[in-house]
Amino acid sequence: MNQVRTQLMLCGGTGCRANRSEAFRETLQQELERRGLAREIEIVETGCNGFCAVGPVMLVQPEGIFYQKLTPEIVPHLVEEHFLKGRPVKKLFYVEPASKETIPKMEEIPFFAHQMFWVMRNKGVIDPEKIDEYIARDGYFGAAKALREMTPEQIIEEVKISGLRGRGGAGFPTGIKWEFARKSPGGVKYVLCNADEGDPGAFMDRSVLEADPHAVLEGMIIAARAIDAHRGYIYVRTEYPLAIRRLEIAIRQAREYGLLGKDILGTGFDFDIEIYQGAGAFVCGEETALMRSIEGKRGMPRPRPPFPAVKGLWEKPTVLNNVETLANIPLIITHGGRWFASVGTEGSKGTKVFALSGDVNNIGLVEVPMGTSLRRLIFEIGGGIPRKKKFKAVQLGGPSGGCVPEQYLDIPVDYEEIAKVGAIMGSGGVIVMDHETCMVDMARFFMDFVQDESCGKCTPCREGTRRLLEILEKLCEGRGEPGDLETLEELSRIIKESSLCGLGQTGPNPVLSTLRYFREEYEAHIFEKRCPAKRCVALLKFEIDPEVCTQCGACFRACPAGAIAWKKKEPARIDKEKCIRCMTCFEKCRFDAIS
Repeated sequence: MNQVRTQLMLCGGTGCRANRSEAFRETLQQELERRGLAREIEIVETGCNGFCAVGPVMLVQPEGIFYQKLTPEIVPHLVEEHFLKGRPVKKLFYVEPASKETIPKMEEIPFFAHQMFWVMRNKGVIDPEKIDEYIARDGYFGAAKALREMTPEQIIEEVKISGLRGRGGAGFPTGIKWEFARKSPGGVKYVLCNADEGDPGAFMDRSVLEADPHAVLEGMIIAARAIDAHRGYIYVRTEYPLAIRRLEIAIRQAREYGLLGKDILGTGFDFDIEIYQGAGAFVCGEETALMRSIEGKRGMPRPRPPFPAVKGLWEKPTVLNNVETLANIPLIITHGGRWFASVGTEGSKGTKVFALSGDVNNIGLVEVPMGTSLRRLIFEIGGGIPRKKKFKAVQLGGPSGGCVPEQYLDIPVDYEEIAKVGAIMGSGGVIVMDHETCMVDMARFFMDFVQDESCGKCTPCREGTRRLLEILEKLCEGRGEPGDLETLEELSRIIKESSLCGLGQTGPNPVLSTLRYFREEYEAHIFEKRCPAKRCVALLKFEIDPEVCTQCGACFRACPAGAIAWKKKEPARIDKEKCIRCMTCFEKCRFDAIS
């Protein structure tokens, strides 16, 4: 029998795999076998660890040593030094950017130290493809308690006490939704999991499914017992192959252990789950469009009421929750609703998972208590803005969210407070922007996404978002006119008030929030034909200051259009007729001679 003394918890999520974690694992396994260490040291491929910015990452247990930015080339040195000589490799430790201090232990790294792991309780510490490891960490205890010791009414009451609100964006109380479905008449009911994550910059659901698929299955079992459903579907986008594969393995293992299928745990309760792969339509994240898609129809929203809890999938009472919501359910049943409600704010209980990306040092998956400030999220956990640039805004809630400026960095992040400043919680996408971001162009980018993803069913969304996009494109191209801003505001109001579903109702938010906080940038585009952030190419005019130019020729050598004239010991000059405004010279100049 192997006497394993060390486990190497290697991140095997999509992000780390994109950075060659599989090649690292294979090389490491070969080296351990070559050195005769394979019986003592086990490599465990986990799901997403969360710290995507420094992946691939690996945690050495039981020592707790955290290694980052791993490559196959470092393997011989790592095995020699750490696993043969007992000397951890310091050059693979995390380095705190501000202090330049090397930190060997994961729990001491600020990115992890300021978080609270509830939904992500098993990330990076179990093999997601082994059900026994999930069970060893109290997995399926909540399901067993719900099936054996609680009535459906007691389950629903516990969820209501917890104050859990849907983490998919709308924030509707989960217990009340379940109660509606429970009381709806009918012998056939359904439980659905929404894993159709389509927001730019969002990867929360994917990471949870890759790291801890059984938590979602357990949540669905408890929900099914609460509303008396016997069939469930997980709607996951087909672009998530690793998440789908691990879900398939988890479902098969749960059936083998009697946790899915007929007579679960000998209680007489039947429930099974099927995976349905979505084709990537953003609008299918809306609950009624998602249900139409499962039915084999085109994914288009329908008017409500009736709500899905009364008439949902195949016109039967249906409960739909997203991945994060369902992953919270086993904790609530195991530890109690009051335990869950002890964390968070008065109206927003528990923790929230965010996907932190954009102009921030520590890109990754972050879980914090509801009510944590944006400043702490971005600067203490996220490590601030790269290259000491200045913070400008943060986009919350994806393409349907809003931009929050610096003066609101200290507001607590919960459903009500975020709405007050013109943004929404959404599913948890957080995109940070530095001072070089053009807010007009940012609004154009999100509106382009919304317009492209509109299903076209209702006129306000189909035509209104197209018109918004046309005006924003005009501004970025230097063709803006007086009155455009008033048109943007009026059109946005009409779209929000008259669109059929949440896509159109929240789609204008990026336009309205940037107009609210960065109106001077819009005005500069219209009246001065100038982009303050120097990002809208059509509005740029490049000049080289001969007094500042060091005559190095870097811009001359980099220009792809041959638009720069330069001779040794002479300042460079730009031929405006040839200039294609690609910004290469501006980015290459190290002396700020180009304006």
